[in-house]
Amino acid sequence: MEIQGKLIKKLDQQTGHGKNGAWVKQEFIIETQEQYPRKICISLWGDKVRELDPIQEGSQIKVAINIESREFNGRWYTDVRAWRIEPMSKGATPEQAPEPPPFNDNLYPPMEGGSDDGLPF
Repeated sequence: MEIQGKLIKKLDQQTGHGKNGAWVKQEFIIETQEQYPRKICISLWGDKVRELDPIQEGSQIKVAINIESREFNGRWYTDVRAWRIEPMSKGATPEQAPEPPPFNDNLYPPMEGGSDDGLPF
């Protein structure tokens, strides 16, 4: 699944040691660009944390995510994990690019010295 929005805030990195060794996690907040914008907290784990470093707060980004819920002691917890982050270009995307105007024959004067068929040769 992909989500597009504006990077609102980068939260501090968290580190620790578990049964599988050292781990690093960073969360960030994006705001969707819909009629009713939503803020979403997304987490990055391991080497993926470095993908967030060059992206500035306020930038438009596209994030590929997985959503998963887990049960622990009778309560459910939902995790939104990013597995790819891409900055969005500032130019228009093909869906947003304006369509060219239709061709209008009246804008061009007829060729002189030709035959009646309208061909220049």
